[in-house]
Amino acid sequence: MSDTGGRDFSAFQKAFETIASNVERTIQGKGEVIRLTLVTLLAEGHVLLEDVPGVGKTMLAKSLARSLGSTWARIQFTPDLLPSDVTGVSVWDRSTGKFEFKPGAVFANIALADEINRASPKTQSALLECMEERQVTVDATTHLLGQPFMVIATQNPLEHEGTYPLPESQLDRFMMRLSVGYPSRSSELQILETHGGESPLDELQAVTDETEVVALIEAAREVYVAPTLKRYIVDLTEATREHSDIYLGASPRASLYLLRAARALAASRARDYVVPDDIKDLALPVLAHRLVLSPEAQMRGSSIDDVLDGLLGRVPIPEREQA
Repeated sequence: MSDTGGRDFSAFQKAFETIASNVERTIQGKGEVIRLTLVTLLAEGHVLLEDVPGVGKTMLAKSLARSLGSTWARIQFTPDLLPSDVTGVSVWDRSTGKFEFKPGAVFANIALADEINRASPKTQSALLECMEERQVTVDATTHLLGQPFMVIATQNPLEHEGTYPLPESQLDRFMMRLSVGYPSRSSELQILETHGGESPLDELQAVTDETEVVALIEAAREVYVAPTLKRYIVDLTEATREHSDIYLGASPRASLYLLRAARALAASRARDYVVPDDIKDLALPVLAHRLVLSPEAQMRGSSIDDVLDGLLGRVPIPEREQA
């Protein structure tokens, strides 16, 4: 079935569920969003949380960082935010007679880019090198970011005044775009119970550390993906480029991110190999934000989700025994 020597991923699943369950103590009723965010972290990607205010986007980032026992920083994106506020700046030190680098807020394990579409395109682009190459270059000097590292960016999809929409090149850097959504009635009642007094975040304790998270990331890389499933991923992304309703299809980076995310998801399900369902479960959050509908499809009222659902139904799935 695989070339990983039949490695037992039950310990991976246990660690994964321990972290997810700990985050769920503060974010009620959103287990799927929490687990997809954690899958993104272990697949070495970044998440864009797109939703209305007050549904727990910032709390999710805080809770995840605290559960991991890692450092985190919140960057409030505003029109006057400068790129150096994000990446850092070289400051003259009179005592040494040299320039000294002062790290910016992005030098953390979890960097929360809050309301990312409120900053200017120049400041938004300061994140591109950080997200793709996990480093910052200031004054021709490169500074490596630590491990693990993930950007969790938030934006309000309904408010457009005073915002700068993320360009396709920046959207493509995010492995997944997720929507937290409103809680169910029972979950909202539970929120009133747990958040009505002191914040449950104050009592949230770390259940792992950076060393174990890095080990989980390295383990996820070892999950086996059969050649037939790699072709299935390419078939899906190619189908988006050839579909008449899609003006801009998925990039090769999308294929790579879908592969990495599928490995992490399979490991979280205690498997050392990927199956077609792993890829299908991730297709919408990984691919949807990278696609642009054609003007004709927009006029008909079509949506990216509908088009992707149709593609998933048409692209042949490899036989399970072949995978």
